[in-house]
Amino acid sequence: MSTSYVLTLSCPDRPGLVFAVTRWIAEAGGNILDSQQFTDVSTDVDERGEFFLRVHFDFPTPQDLAGLRTAFAAVATEHRMNAAIVQAEAPVRTLVMVSTDGHCLNDLLFRQTTGGLNIVVPAVVSNHRDLEQLAGRYDVPFHHVPVSRETKAQAEAALLRLVEELDVVLVVLARYMQILGDDVCRELTGRIINIHHSFLPSFKGARPYHQAHDRGVKLIGATAHYVTADLDEGPIIDQGVLRVDHRLRAADLARVGRDVESQTLSRAVQLHAESRVLMNGPRTVVFD
Repeated sequence: MSTSYVLTLSCPDRPGLVFAVTRWIAEAGGNILDSQQFTDVSTDVDERGEFFLRVHFDFPTPQDLAGLRTAFAAVATEHRMNAAIVQAEAPVRTLVMVSTDGHCLNDLLFRQTTGGLNIVVPAVVSNHRDLEQLAGRYDVPFHHVPVSRETKAQAEAALLRLVEELDVVLVVLARYMQILGDDVCRELTGRIINIHHSFLPSFKGARPYHQAHDRGVKLIGATAHYVTADLDEGPIIDQGVLRVDHRLRAADLARVGRDVESQTLSRAVQLHAESRVLMNGPRTVVFD
């Protein structure tokens, strides 16, 4: 049975990059299943632009992942590549953080259970106990970590310990209504995904769907992005949108909005889990 791998990379654009990668795969005995590339000529990194590549390839027999990474290091160094190789079939270990709204958590856990998401959730972390039973229905361990101004540092230290102890690769804020500190954001750069409604910056604070209803909005949506120290301003992974009209009450907008949030977050998590998202400064390159 063959095992497949995904190589992703970014580097200053130059001739011969695709050839260098495909030659390495061929010489290693691999077979390319899919390849996507993009050159961003708007970047100032190099006069030729920044090059991005995602290659899905396999071998007749399973390979040692560490050995593949070591073998490719010479190619990466020669071409100044920021590269990563992962096993395509391996589910991404994902810790989910929530507060009191359970729609995104339920969607993620259901999709994981049915094989709709290439993730495994070893733990749910929350600053409230409201969703403990929901996590229990999916047999996922629940960790109650209260957060206050006085305990914020200890709570985030506990979070980082869990990430290390559980070998967590990705953290998902599934409507977690606490702001993570700068140290956590730096420690987990490119590994935390957040979801929020897309009314920002127009409707800030509490009851955004009621504010939107009062203004008679005709579009509602959600944004999934990587978390940075700048609140709700990290690189965007995916966005969802839905047209609405005057017949919907504020409660209806909130209900429809929860669906959009759940679907958008799950798409973003799947894109990340399949190594389809590459960081490009304040933006992302997403290979679908």
